[in-house]
Amino acid sequence: MSRGTRQQTLLWRTEQLDDALEAGGQELDPARAEAAGALVEKVRERWALKGGRTVVALAGATGSGKSTLFNALVGEDVSVIGARRPTTSRATAAIWGGGDDPSELLSWLGIEARHHVGSGDAGSLDGLILVDLPDFDSTEVSHRVEADRILERSDVFVWVTDPQKYADARLHNEYLAPLQDHETVMLVVLNQVDRVPDEDGVQQIKDDLARLVSADGAGDFEVIGTSARQRQGLDDLRAAIGEVVARRNAAEQRLVGDLKGTARHLLEDVADADPALDRDADRALVAALKQAAGVPVVLDAVQRDYLRQAGNHVGWLFTRWVSALRPDPLRRLRLGGSGDRAVITDADVRTALGRSSLPPPSPAARSAVDLATRQVGEAAGAGLPPRWADAVAAAATPQDAALADALDQAVMSTPLRARNPLWWQAVNLLQWLLALVAIGGLLWLVVLAALGFLQMPQEVPTWGPLPIPVLMLAGGLLVGILLALVSRALARVGARRRRRAIEERLGAAVADVAHAHLSTPVSAVLERHRQTRQQLQAAAR
Repeated sequence: MSRGTRQQTLLWRTEQLDDALEAGGQELDPARAEAAGALVEKVRERWALKGGRTVVALAGATGSGKSTLFNALVGEDVSVIGARRPTTSRATAAIWGGGDDPSELLSWLGIEARHHVGSGDAGSLDGLILVDLPDFDSTEVSHRVEADRILERSDVFVWVTDPQKYADARLHNEYLAPLQDHETVMLVVLNQVDRVPDEDGVQQIKDDLARLVSADGAGDFEVIGTSARQRQGLDDLRAAIGEVVARRNAAEQRLVGDLKGTARHLLEDVADADPALDRDADRALVAALKQAAGVPVVLDAVQRDYLRQAGNHVGWLFTRWVSALRPDPLRRLRLGGSGDRAVITDADVRTALGRSSLPPPSPAARSAVDLATRQVGEAAGAGLPPRWADAVAAAATPQDAALADALDQAVMSTPLRARNPLWWQAVNLLQWLLALVAIGGLLWLVVLAALGFLQMPQEVPTWGPLPIPVLMLAGGLLVGILLALVSRALARVGARRRRRAIEERLGAAVADVAHAHLSTPVSAVLERHRQTRQQLQAAAR
């Protein structure tokens, strides 16, 4: 893999982790998120320091002889070694080769003590910056802090231990176990092998140390045995360090390992899969909102309004005035009745039009809404970690006032009437014709009665045994009443159809409110979870 490709991979992982932190927000563990944010900043700072230098840190416990080993590798007594413990109080850097100026990098590392190894002695170590750290188990807190700080920014770790402390719990639990993605930028050294009586004992300790490191999850290593005082194993260690330096990719591999490990830890804060909104819970929510919005009351009014209008159009002409006295059921609820959908804003609802006159939701209806919203949140948040589940539940719990206003506006802006059926016009025309026939018959009879009173001769046409004027009056009235009764039965069927049609309109309007005030916020949380999980998986891959 070329250097450019490695850089692209590193920066791509960094952007993935950064985007995951932004998408995850407060739903990620604060401590992990803070550490990940610091890592993103560290990667960008380290990558801004151009050059081919490799920072190799010698880390070890008190008495492991790492400072002596450091001086042996340098070839000079650069790191001061004293009789009292701890001996190393500040980090010291030895620099091999000319090449890039390491000043900016060393300043970023915070190392002031610097020693330049002769350019002729560089060889395979050209470009190396070897750092002797304070003891990570020092009794001086400042020493431990300094060691941890530089370890955090180093490219390669050389863990130096000795036959007495190679199984030290602090080394394995606090330092090696967290480095599960850094096998390519680590070396394990067993120093002071000259203190072990025989070679078999040395090999046994090296094998045991390798087994412990492998059990830590840090990787499988061939432990390098050294003795700084006896100059034993130094060539092997120098060759191993030189091989890492020669690859010129230790910085990338160290940072990629950090990104992978950090992303993997953050994956504990997201679910393995992405939950989705439950359709059954959605349907239950819409049903509860329809009840709370007074939709059944509106539908009853729509049905009565249809029957009232039908009575005005197809009822018996001589009793229609009774229907005209009945109040408009929709106007009593302050609901629009036009067939065209009106555009009503929140301000219109609150000021110009005011709220509708629908009765407020009953306690049972409010409880049903609360239960339905809770079920939506629980169903959508099932399987999510607690912080994400809480975020979903919060998104599924809108403000009561906002939800109530939205429901009222949805009802008020829904057209509750439609075009009158064509058969109404035909029946209305027929009713008028029958009424005119009846009135004509009545007038004819009145004229005949007046002529009889005046004893004037008269001739009444008949149809069979019945006079035509009587047939006109009786037939017009009876047929008109019968037609009104049939039309009333048909109107009941039409009223039920109108109710179902308006119920679909209101259901769609309430569903839009549920989508805007509940489903959309919940979906937004689930989408953030999906993005966070995918980006963390990409960074950890």
